[in-house]
Amino acid sequence: MNTLSTPAENTAVLEYRLSAMDRCDSCGAQAYIAAEVNGSELLFCAHHGRKYEEKLRSIATSWHDETARLAEAR
Repeated sequence: MNTLSTPAENTAVLEYRLSAMDRCDSCGAQAYIAAEVNGSELLFCAHHGRKYEEKLRSIATSWHDETARLAEAR
């Protein structure tokens, strides 16, 4: 039996955990990056996340990046 799938069936639904309520710890803009460092979560906008990424990646136990959402909004 051949079955055809619709585009909706093939589209993965992305779920984001950061919301508009999550704010950058550096400037207060909407956070798109969350890093866990020493058991604390740090939130950053795309700008500050990129600015501090090199230093934080070496000490962060997790790095959650939702900056792809910025391209989707355009």
